[in-house]
Amino acid sequence: MNRRDLLSLALMSPIPVIVHANDYPTAPINIITPLAPGDAADSTVRLMAQELSTLLGVAVTIGNRPGAGGSIGTEAVIRAPKDGYTVLYAQNSPLTIRRVLDPETAAYDPAKDLTPLALTTRTPSILVARTNASFKNFKEMVEQSLRNPNSINIGNAGPGSAGDISVQLINSIAKTSIRSVNYKGAAPAISDVLGGHIEAVVLALGAVSSHMRAGTLRGLAISSRFPEFPDVPTLGQLGYPQELQGVWFAFFMPAGVPTAVADKFTRALEKVARDPAIGGKLEQMGIVQEWSSDAQLVAEMQREYSTMQGLIRRNVKQ
Repeated sequence: MNRRDLLSLALMSPIPVIVHANDYPTAPINIITPLAPGDAADSTVRLMAQELSTLLGVAVTIGNRPGAGGSIGTEAVIRAPKDGYTVLYAQNSPLTIRRVLDPETAAYDPAKDLTPLALTTRTPSILVARTNASFKNFKEMVEQSLRNPNSINIGNAGPGSAGDISVQLINSIAKTSIRSVNYKGAAPAISDVLGGHIEAVVLALGAVSSHMRAGTLRGLAISSRFPEFPDVPTLGQLGYPQELQGVWFAFFMPAGVPTAVADKFTRALEKVARDPAIGGKLEQMGIVQEWSSDAQLVAEMQREYSTMQGLIRRNVKQ
């Protein structure tokens, strides 16, 4: 059932819901994100929130709720009031991957339990290591792992994240035994790899691009080519049959939010998401602008969820 159907049912109920779309918003809007503070994607939503605040005429705040692979923040929005004042900005992990890896924790369907608004940005996943790591490229990393099983630890942004899945994929296709280390967001994972506590991380490019420019982290493999870092190969270019899992980001409201309210927010969101000035700033963080409608977003989630089911069962749980 889409948002317009829900609104029609509400208006036909014995106690009709009066929607004052022209008055919305009249109070601050809180965007909940399952990302840790300091991530490039967290910086992205904060940049977009500033512009949304200007367009909508109210404060737009950010609430970080990391943990459980993004499920905690997602659940918080699902349970929020259906008034348009609570919005979810999430990556694909809690919306597709986590639901396959841990269906008891992520026991929701984002197409039904949330109101999908739009997909707004993408970023490649990238495997990076310290520049003084014992291996200098992907081939050397694989060779070291094969010689010394369980000797390499690769961090990620959380259980069920694209980075977590990517490590499992590497183990499957390269026959390695690399340990996937889960963190609550990219920032603590980066801190540990820079501090020498782990050898590498697989994160969204935007989270590590500044460290790559500074020369403290070296790219070993990327899920899709990115112009700024043309020397970092994809796994396909290295001769493997699968790529690292990429990352996309999208906005949602709780299911049942009146159509007029969701549409008004989405119109402002589209202006921000398509703004070339914002796009230029995002590119510096390794993030690419994109606009996919609510229907396109739902279709993408369904495709990825189906793909993850086959992928995880075949390559991770064998």
